[in-house]
Amino acid sequence: MPLSNDALDHPAAHQIPDLDVEKRGELNDKDADVNVSSFTGTNSEENTTDASHSSLGTHDIPSTPVVLRGRLKRLSDKIEGFAGIEARGITRVLPEEKHDISPMGYAQMCLLWFSINVTVNNLAVGFLGPLAFNLGWTDSVLLTVFGCALGSVGTSYTSTWGAESGNRTLIVARYIMGYWPAKLIAILNVILMVGYGVISCIIAGQMLSAVNGGHMTIIVGIIISAIIIGVVALFGMAVLHVYERWAFVPQLIALFVLIGSAGPHFNTALKATAPITGTLGEITANRLSFFALQYSVPVGWAAAGSDFYVYYPTHTNKKLTFLMTWLGLTASFVFVNIIGVGLGCGVAITPSWQTAYATSTGALLLAGYGGLGGFGGFCTVILALSAIQNNIPGTYAAAIDLQVLGRYFKAIPRWLWVVVVVIVEFVCGVAGRDHLFDIFENFLALMGYWISIFITIMIEEHVLFRKLRGVPFDWSAWEDRKRLPLGVAALVAFLIGWAGAIIGMYQVWYAGPVAKHVGGYGGDIGTWVAIAFTCVTFPPMRWLELKMVGR
Repeated sequence: MPLSNDALDHPAAHQIPDLDVEKRGELNDKDADVNVSSFTGTNSEENTTDASHSSLGTHDIPSTPVVLRGRLKRLSDKIEGFAGIEARGITRVLPEEKHDISPMGYAQMCLLWFSINVTVNNLAVGFLGPLAFNLGWTDSVLLTVFGCALGSVGTSYTSTWGAESGNRTLIVARYIMGYWPAKLIAILNVILMVGYGVISCIIAGQMLSAVNGGHMTIIVGIIISAIIIGVVALFGMAVLHVYERWAFVPQLIALFVLIGSAGPHFNTALKATAPITGTLGEITANRLSFFALQYSVPVGWAAAGSDFYVYYPTHTNKKLTFLMTWLGLTASFVFVNIIGVGLGCGVAITPSWQTAYATSTGALLLAGYGGLGGFGGFCTVILALSAIQNNIPGTYAAAIDLQVLGRYFKAIPRWLWVVVVVIVEFVCGVAGRDHLFDIFENFLALMGYWISIFITIMIEEHVLFRKLRGVPFDWSAWEDRKRLPLGVAALVAFLIGWAGAIIGMYQVWYAGPVAKHVGGYGGDIGTWVAIAFTCVTFPPMRWLELKMVGR
């Protein structure tokens, strides 16, 4: 979406010619961990530069490639040669490859993130305020607004690096965490993106099943969802941007219809159902836990924030990028979550909703369209498709992130990683189809811990050790581990931050010693303890690392 039509059609977005063998051999003399020849698939950025022979930068030297041979290589070449399939993996986009954005380019940033997240799976998060944490309308709405607004800050910040560096977010992570520790971040983000994919598939499957009166099983709905997600993610960035450019329009219409149909049943009293009960401490603890959950959902995109901006020109305004990304994220999350809160509050006073809720989340959403007949079923199908649109970027990002794990992973084409990710999402979706709320309540908050630690380290490295010292990032060193930070300070701070998360987390399966005492009842403060521990420990260790190692 942020790209102009010319940018979307540019061959660099699809095909990156390989270096000739002789030249590559000269370049790789210094990095001879293994002796292998070239792989001509463009997804493996170890054997490619950024666009062409002539655009090889002075320092953008690819590391030793790994070979795909035989039938797999021929199959990969054939698939990547198919019109529209994106072949580029995590290879850096050089300044000369970038393109001017359209006159509405900055507004399109906002629309991109709005379209990705104005979806039914985010709507379901709002249910948890009244249904899981026993909070009323007023509490749930306020916590939603401020939690989503704060969580969107982290993703907006990481998004600003795409245009400047030409690197995906987890390649930028190498400049923060070091070459090897960045692999840990990549693994965690793959788990996060796959987890969101599982949730999206389950919700879409439930809704499609509910529309068909149960005649279509949830498993069949999950299969349909996974196939659509895989096809669009397979074609890559160009198709993704076009898809997201328009996909939000029918979703927005369906959501407004839902407001009109279900709105009269929203219990918006100050202490709306389910009634706030318990001591003040218990209520406070539940508020903290729901706030942490609302924060965790938008911040979950932070490790993929810059992935969608790598073709923007390097002179792209970072402040406007931050602002438009934040507006798109916040507006979408707040809008759909408040609708979810309303549906959750209405369950206790609407018998038909109670029955539907006992069946599945999808059935509850269908009940929200009660009285609209076949048109309500049609709107439910539209919302089911929105869960798919939310997960396409996540699946795309997960496939890219797997290539960050090393040269053997980079040798596997991006399209093949997409297939692997979709299969995993399908299998996990089928296995977890009856435990959706447990996945929401436990998985999302858990993922919010590590990504907050990562953002804290990134900000401190950027501000304290780069900006204030006048030391710019050398983006040409994106895969040269000898010029990247060693990463010991970042890794130790990351682990210490995790220790803070452990003592402050409050989950069904574990409650930390500090979390148990929140309100005398138990509440989730793991994210904030983790940030505090990381914020204090990283600067002195990084200063010591620079003194001893120099990088």
